[in-house]
Amino acid sequence: MEMVTSFVYPPPPSILLNTMSVVGLVSLAKVGWSEVRGIHLKYSKFNNNKTSSSSSPQPQKHPLGSFSSRTGMLLLYTPAFLAAASSFFVLPSDDLRFLLLKSALALHFFKRIFEVLFIHKYSGEMAIDSALTITTSYFSSTALMLYSQNFTLGLPEPGFDLKPSGLSEDGTKEYKIPKGGLFDTIICPHYLFEILVFWSFFMVSQTIYSFSFAMGTTFYLVGRSYATRSWYLSKFDDFPKHIKALIPFVF
Repeated sequence: MEMVTSFVYPPPPSILLNTMSVVGLVSLAKVGWSEVRGIHLKYSKFNNNKTSSSSSPQPQKHPLGSFSSRTGMLLLYTPAFLAAASSFFVLPSDDLRFLLLKSALALHFFKRIFEVLFIHKYSGEMAIDSALTITTSYFSSTALMLYSQNFTLGLPEPGFDLKPSGLSEDGTKEYKIPKGGLFDTIICPHYLFEILVFWSFFMVSQTIYSFSFAMGTTFYLVGRSYATRSWYLSKFDDFPKHIKALIPFVF
């Protein structure tokens, strides 16, 4: 136990946070395993039915319907950004670690929104039920991460200060094999950096909840990247076999 408290603050006196630390980790790990088994959240390329390489993918019918991918991506990130931005007023504090966490979360989701609006190109649709699932995950994790940090105010710092490490992070519907940069070694560099981002949040906050969510995010995106590579292998006969899913030369 002494080894653990060297890296994280002690568990908060909150049944909600302690329960959600376990529930969030287990839920994300389960979704990640579902991705490996071929049961996908319906967005991006997995919003289409499986077809042979000679036929065009047909949109699936979704119980709650669907909307454009751009609209869906905005829905994913906006509530989490608003939660992070409002925390400066709802949970005012001059604690450095708390300020860094608020700023990191707000900047991360603002960057995501900016990319959706002005940088990325989208085609196809996103299932509303999948969008609501991911939106709820991002929003609740952001709110609970900040709520958890509020319990650390006034407590002794963990034995190892991980803040410096956490701050070091930096029109067609036809799918093509992405190329250039890290895409020449892995098919999902965006997932790799998403994992690094959430581990950086843990390093800044050093709470049990942020650790749990970073670990759960890792499990989910490992599964999603595996499924993504399998999708490219099934769709493109010329997909380079040396390109891994998430970790260059390894996985």
